[in-house]
Order: sequence, then structure tokens, then C-alpha cells
Amino acid sequence: MTRRCVALILANLFAVSTASAQATGPQSPVVPALTLAQALQYALDHYPSVRAALEQVNVSTATVSVARAAYLPRLDTLWQMNRATANNIFGQLLPQSVIPAISGPVLPSASWDSVWGTAVGGLASWEPFDFGSRGAAVREAEATVARSRADEALTRLAVQNAVGAAFLAAVSAQQAVAAAEGDAARRGTLARAAQTLADNQLRPGAEASRAAAERAAADTRVIQARQVLTIAEARLAQLLGTTDGTVTVNAVGLLDAFTETAAPPSSAPQHPLLQSGQAAIDVARSHESVLAATYRPRVYLQSSVFARGSGANPDGSFDGGADGLGFERANWAAGVQVVFPNLFDFASVRARRAAAGAATRAESARYEEAALTLGTERRTAAAMVTAARAIAQNTPIQLAAARQSETQARARYDAGLASIVEVADAQNLLTQAEYQDAAARVDVWRALLAKAVAQGSLASFLDLLRASGVQ
Repeated sequence: MTRRCVALILANLFAVSTASAQATGPQSPVVPALTLAQALQYALDHYPSVRAALEQVNVSTATVSVARAAYLPRLDTLWQMNRATANNIFGQLLPQSVIPAISGPVLPSASWDSVWGTAVGGLASWEPFDFGSRGAAVREAEATVARSRADEALTRLAVQNAVGAAFLAAVSAQQAVAAAEGDAARRGTLARAAQTLADNQLRPGAEASRAAAERAAADTRVIQARQVLTIAEARLAQLLGTTDGTVTVNAVGLLDAFTETAAPPSSAPQHPLLQSGQAAIDVARSHESVLAATYRPRVYLQSSVFARGSGANPDGSFDGGADGLGFERANWAAGVQVVFPNLFDFASVRARRAAAGAATRAESARYEEAALTLGTERRTAAAMVTAARAIAQNTPIQLAAARQSETQARARYDAGLASIVEVADAQNLLTQAEYQDAAARVDVWRALLAKAVAQGSLASFLDLLRASGVQ
């Protein structure tokens, strides 16, 4: 009995000295880490798809300015100088873009002599009314802007959702590492105690071997848990858009006193997915309006002032020298021009209007599908929050019982009343309870994030973070 007491004292002293050495060992440097709120904001500021969505809004906004510019009058000016022959012939040509235009009478004979010619002029044109064609184009451009803004908000929400999920996955991996390391430490202490007892022939050697095997398995689980944490942090770094790929999460306060804090009432606007769907319907309808205005005539008020000069005379003589560089004749004109569309485009326009109508109906169907999906996601998220909070309130009870069970099993083992198998089972139960307790609290934040995403805005989620004291 004396030898058993001495062996137990030596084993406990060895365990205490090892724990003290670990506590007073060199500390690793503190690495700057991101909190959940900081990670969400960092992603909005740096992730490429968010910047691309914002630039797409700028593109569509500029398109509206282009459409509105059609209301402005148009002023075209021209000045030209040329050196050419003056041979003309009676007759006409079909419209084409190859042979240059020539004016003046037909000369008595052909000549290859060339003369100077000049021209200058300006044409002002304004469309005072257009029977709604320009307005339809502006409305289509404005609907495109609304859709781009909704798509940007949807992109922001998707990025924040992905970053939040990746952040919480990294936190869960951190808790798994902590649980695995605690388990390895306990099993290491037990293995050393069992080996001491076996060396003193107070316990069979099989128990020392079993304890050593349990310790090795625990060390393997630590390595695996650290691997999962590294991968989770790398995934988070990718979503944050960092170039060096190194990100550390700061979960201080995130898993403390959260179940008692109720989420503030949501005042989020319509979900960006529904906004994008409605904007898509508006774009399709506006395109229908543009096509409907295609067959309406266009009315223009036009005025022109121009002057010309030529070194060729109507009698066929050429002045020569620099004659023709000056402007000899000037004219002005003003009038109204009505342009009718091509009548043979009727079939094509009707087909395009039919396609636009089908596109509008398709977008309406997609909108209804999105509304059904979001309704299901909201109900699912609400159920997840309720269940996660209930589980998080139950796991502390499980953890306390598991700790008590492990303490009692170890005490029975030290007193020679229990086998190593009983202690190993109790330690397995404690490790599982530790991880489940931490994972349950992480799952509450996962459920709250899913609920905020289903509502279409993370404003309530961020308010809840601040209310919980997490910066």
C-alpha cells in the first residue's frame, strides 16, 4: 500500500511539473486578428466581385445619361478642302457610299485638270417630340440602373454571407483545436500516471499500453484539428480578398452571453433578390415599350448654313492658282423633316415584341419563384435559431456532467477501483461535450446569420453583435 501511495504521489507531481512548464514556456507572438464585424466590413471593401458590381452600377448610370442626351438638339459642323477634277455627267446614281458627290453643270468637254474646292457649313437638328420613343429608352436605362443596384446589394449580401459562414467555420475549427488539445493534455497526464503505476507493478502493463494508445490517438486528432483550422483560415482569407492568404480570427466575446440577447426587430427593406427580380421585370417591360415606339414617326426641326468655293467655272474654264480656296457662295435652309420607319420591318418588330413579352412573363415567374424560396428560407432560419438557442442552453449541463464524470472516473482509477477503460470512456465523453458546447454557441451565430440573410440585410445581425459586446 505504501508503494502504491508513493507511485501516485510521483505521478501527480510529474503531471503538475509538466503543466507548470507548459504554462511558463515561451509565449507565441500575438497576431492581429479580425473580429466577425471587421471581417464582414473588410470583405465589402476588398472583395473583387463587390467592386465589380459597384462599377456595373456606374456603367448603367452612365447609360441613363446617354439616353437622356437624346433630348438635346444636335449641331453638326464641317469644313473641307480638296483638289479634284470638275468633270460632271448628266444622270443619277442609286444611293451608295463609294462615288463622291459632285455638283454643277456638265462641261462641254472632259478635262483632267484639277482645281481647288472648299466647303464649310453647319446643320442644327432638334426633335421636339417623338411620340414617346426617347422616354421609353430613358425608362429602360433607369430600370437597368435599378437592377444593377439590386444586383450590387445582392452581391454584397452573398459576400457577407460567405465571409460570415467562413469566419464561423474558422471559429468552430478553433474550438475543435482547443478541445483536441485539452483532450491530448488529459490523456498525456493519464498515460504518464499509468506508466508510473505499471513501472511500480501497481497496475498491469496493458493499461499503460492502452493509455499510450489513447494519448497517440489524441495527438493525431490535434494534428487533424489544426489542419482543418488552417484550411478554414485560408478559405476565409480568399473570401476577404487578401493577397498574402494569412488571416486570424478573433472570437473573443463572440461565444459568451449570447443566448439571452434577443435580436432587435428587423426593419430591413425588401430582399435584394426580390428587388433584382422586380427590376428585371421592369427592364423587360421597358424594352417592350421601346419596341412599341419603333413604328412611331420622328419629327425634326432642322436648319443649315453653308458656303462653298470652287476654281471651276460653268463655261468649262478653270481659274487656276489659289482660286477656289475662298468661299464664293453661301446659303441657308430651314424646315421640318418627318421620318417614317421602314414598313417592311413590321414582321421583325412584331416578333421582337413577342419575344420581349415572353421575357417579361419569364422574369415574373422567376420573381414568384424567388419569393417562394425566400419564404422557405425565412421559416427555416427561424426554426434554426430556435433549435440552436435551445441546444446552446442544454450543452452546459452536458459539459458539467461530463466533467464530473471524468473527475470521478479518474479518482476511482487513482484509488484502484476503476480500470483505464472507464477513464478513457469518461475522457471521450468530456472531449465530446467540450466541443459540442462550443459548437452549439457557434451554431447560434450561424442560425442568426442565416436569418439575417433570409431577411435580406445584415443590419439586425450587426446590431446583435454590438448588443452582445462584440466589436
